Amino acid sequence: MRVLWCPVVELRQYTLHPGQRDVLIDLFDREFVESQEAVGATVLGQFRDLDDPDRFVWLRGFEDMESRAGALEGFYGGPVWKTHRDEANATMIDSDDVLLLRPASADGGFPEPAVTRSAPGEPAPSPPSLVLATIWYGRRPFDTEFAEFFRQRVRPVLADTGGEPLAYLQSEHAPNTFPALPVRTGEEVFVWFARFTDVHRMDDHLDRLRRSAPWREEVLPVLSQRWARDPQHLRLAPTDRSLLR
Repeated sequence: MRVLWCPVVELRQYTLHPGQRDVLIDLFDREFVESQEAVGATVLGQFRDLDDPDRFVWLRGFEDMESRAGALEGFYGGPVWKTHRDEANATMIDSDDVLLLRPASADGGFPEPAVTRSAPGEPAPSPPSLVLATIWYGRRPFDTEFAEFFRQRVRPVLADTGGEPLAYLQSEHAPNTFPALPVRTGEEVFVWFARFTDVHRMDDHLDRLRRSAPWREEVLPVLSQRWARDPQHLRLAPTDRSLLR
């Protein structure tokens, strides 16, 4: 069984003022990576949303909900955030779109990264890549039976159409251990991530998936009974210092 990376994950989507995304990314990559990891958080990845020039998306991980509380208290109460928070907040319209997630099965979490993070200002450590995050919204909880359905029936179709899932996670409903930072509650989500070398390969996967007979005939009928609304696709370009790439 592979080593899993961060059993608790926040998927954070920030809406920014026009023209401010690169300002925030420069600040984030320079000041907010090592300073968070020094107090126990893991910055899994940070991204530009290809379909929204004013959206910044990032993933932050923790060992458990208790350590999440300590890490967030340490960072947001610490000197780096206090020094740079006004500059960071000035780029943002909204930073409360946060999904709290956990692996949907024993092998559903992110694997340990194969690359090391580049130093601030240095080139990215590997060739360019893109990440697709797909968010399914459920009418009811995504239980262990659904996780097994995903593993046995959905994952092979995704892989056959060029979108092998890197990780798949679902809602974590534990109480928010750091109430100063809101998370979205009252929702049931299932989120899977895949990596692609370029936009063409990502879009080709989505097209092949739509045309796949097993997807249309075997998978979609089951999913349609569970979906509360249409899925959301986030097409994400990693920043130079993103570990997930």
